[in-house]
Amino acid sequence: MYICITFLTNGCKDGEVIIVRYADDFVMGFQHRKEAERFLEELKERFAAYGLEVNSEKTRLIEFGRFAQSNRAERGEGKPETFDFLGFTHICGRTRKSKKFTIHRKTIAKRLRAKIKELRKEIIRRRHEPVPELGKWLRAVVQGHLNYFAVPGNKKTIDAFRTEVNRAWLFALRRRSQKSRALTWERIKRLVKTWIPTAKILHPYPNQRLCVNYPR
Repeated sequence: MYICITFLTNGCKDGEVIIVRYADDFVMGFQHRKEAERFLEELKERFAAYGLEVNSEKTRLIEFGRFAQSNRAERGEGKPETFDFLGFTHICGRTRKSKKFTIHRKTIAKRLRAKIKELRKEIIRRRHEPVPELGKWLRAVVQGHLNYFAVPGNKKTIDAFRTEVNRAWLFALRRRSQKSRALTWERIKRLVKTWIPTAKILHPYPNQRLCVNYPR
């Protein structure tokens, strides 16, 4: 179970609370630090009452959100901490044009490296399959990755994933035989254009996704 508890200010009055949960993983955001600390203590007590304990490696109390960067700067501290949740590293940031606060979501680097390593092995294993058959499989793999990770702000990472898949395919094709070793990058580009989906953002920003108008 992964738990991340964030707070936005150092106040102590009652404030807003949000929770995002998926299965047994959840992130909670508290407007004030005191409430976040109190919740964490009470959560540990509740777990203990049932003979359970919070996993210290997966539970963190961090300062995160709209005012985290300015608050930490006033105290002479560094950038706000990041946290990983549902495959993404969440980072306090600013929009490129208006410089307004936003949350950047990047594919977790460790998981991305593991996924690419796994794909390289599988592509090598399947290198003697007919090109169309392997191409269809790779298209499904890349499209599935994009369907989940192609969120605003994650373009460079999904570009990198697609590039590594293309390189792995070229390497595998060149290992099929002595003749295949002469395979040029121009030819692999034609195969890529045919079978590998373009890396582009597929999801809107959360505020756009949640703003739904229903006809009366």
